[in-house]
Amino acid sequence: MGIYDLTRSSTRGLIAGLCRPTVEGLDQVPAAGPLIVAANHLSFLDSVLIQALMPRPVAFFAKAEYFTGRGIKGKAMRSFFEGVGSIPVERGQQAASVQALKTLHELLEGGNGIGIYPEGTRSRDGLLYRGRTGVGWL
Repeated sequence: MGIYDLTRSSTRGLIAGLCRPTVEGLDQVPAAGPLIVAANHLSFLDSVLIQALMPRPVAFFAKAEYFTGRGIKGKAMRSFFEGVGSIPVERGQQAASVQALKTLHELLEGGNGIGIYPEGTRSRDGLLYRGRTGVGWL
């Protein structure tokens, strides 16, 4: 069992024990081939929940700051985000965003699952805002 599987199964166990989520539609997720999960982003936990509860791996963007922290907390965050297959992205930099989308595209071409938030960021008030073009490009 790799670090991804271990992190994912541990997180899934915690979520099942603490939250008891009801998930519908997982039978619609193809077992193989490229997969895009385009979701609303209302909480920090959205990516964690999706990655833990999907029947197959899904890679999401994560702020580069999650990978550069110092000390015990920084190391723990970096290990967790690397463990669930998150992809660091520098926010606010056009070239970095384009390269990050190219990375997601490469994952799709390899038959992998990716997750993306069409709005590009978390909605702090629960409203749905205008989407960006990244998900359409993918």
